[in-house]
Amino acid sequence: MSEHEEGNDSGSGGDAELPESPPQGGTAPTPPKRFYGTNPWWVPPIFGKVPPELTDKHMGLLGAVSMALFIEEYDLSMITAALRDIAKTLGMAETELGLYLGLIRLGAIPAFVVIPMADRVGRRRVFLWALALTGLATFATGFAQTPMQFVAAQMVARTFVVTGAALAFVMVTEEFPATRRGFGIGMVGALGATGHGLGVGLFSLIDVLHFSWRWLYFIGVLPVLALPLFAKAVPETARYEKMAKEREDQAPAGLFSWITPLVDLARNHPGRAFGIAVVGFVPAIGMISAFQFTGYYTQEVQGWSRSSYALMVIVGGAIGIGGNVVAGRLGDRYGRRMVGVVLLGLFPVFVTMFYRGTGWMIPVAWVLFLFASQGGRVVLRAMATELFPTSARSSASGLYNILETSGAATGLFLLYMRSEGEGDLARLTPYLSTMVAVGGMVLFFFPETRQRELESIS
Repeated sequence: MSEHEEGNDSGSGGDAELPESPPQGGTAPTPPKRFYGTNPWWVPPIFGKVPPELTDKHMGLLGAVSMALFIEEYDLSMITAALRDIAKTLGMAETELGLYLGLIRLGAIPAFVVIPMADRVGRRRVFLWALALTGLATFATGFAQTPMQFVAAQMVARTFVVTGAALAFVMVTEEFPATRRGFGIGMVGALGATGHGLGVGLFSLIDVLHFSWRWLYFIGVLPVLALPLFAKAVPETARYEKMAKEREDQAPAGLFSWITPLVDLARNHPGRAFGIAVVGFVPAIGMISAFQFTGYYTQEVQGWSRSSYALMVIVGGAIGIGGNVVAGRLGDRYGRRMVGVVLLGLFPVFVTMFYRGTGWMIPVAWVLFLFASQGGRVVLRAMATELFPTSARSSASGLYNILETSGAATGLFLLYMRSEGEGDLARLTPYLSTMVAVGGMVLFFFPETRQRELESIS
């Protein structure tokens, strides 16, 4: 996987913004404003200080694209925290939950077709469409009257959630300087994870405000209403614009031109593409079940109240999501591979503590496996974008996400096939979680990417 691979990125260009040509009058452009001192209001102090070499443009992009991950985590929090309520309302048996949730995960498969379009028509355009359609599908989920209606709406939401999330990492990877790329990718994951806390916080208020889980999905329409603001805040990446200008003289794109980046990816980078597929698929088999049933397990098996579960997620999550930032910073300093292998290797240990433990051990274990998973996934997503040239970067990110989705669905289907009665979910989940450590070992076969320019990596 570390073989020499040629891409469309050539030369010695850096990760810093491409220089703009001075206007006709010869006046040099105004230097970008840089951050010094305090963080933007939307970066919690717990995440550390923003590096001073980052500019307003960097941070504006970071804040805008993090919304895609925010929506993803919010949507996931609903189907995790409110799963018991949803199951009772729509008549889902515990033994069928793995089947329904697995089908929802398969809804991301069409994203494999959508994401590569960003290598043809631009990251910005596809990202904004994905944001809008995610909001509409989430809103529609609140009207579901049967299990299959719920599954269908969530499958559509998953398609565009995965698309937006993949492109968020691509844009940050392409725009941030090499020395701070890990910080940027980690911060996207951390900011996005706060969406999970919001969802669980609202879920805890169901009894107080006397509304049902459906209202939690109706709120999903808000990004659609705010779309004009996102359109102003999300620019096209300089690397994509440079690539687009270089191919202006080529023949017009045909109807099926979306498949071209996928073909080029398989032809020019077979080893790395295969490796990304493996680290996307295998860890997801064990990671999804560990998270998917935390709300159901604590409330149905352990007898926790909604507020107790919400307290664990919100308070513990404030610590756990720090794994994104910590892994990003440590990856920039010590290397992505070592950080990823350690965090993914510890994941099954913490999951076993959660599903086998009692009392105080349960929330402590939850914080630990959240921290390990958040940091491990940041490393995997970073590698999925850093290892490929601009012309194939979105396609590679799409490949990772589609295999991650397929792995998650596989894990849920395995639980469905092996579950014969109540209590089996808690018994089987720790065994599946060992796949996370197995998949993480593949990182040893990738080249190290820390503090290297994208062009030299690809």
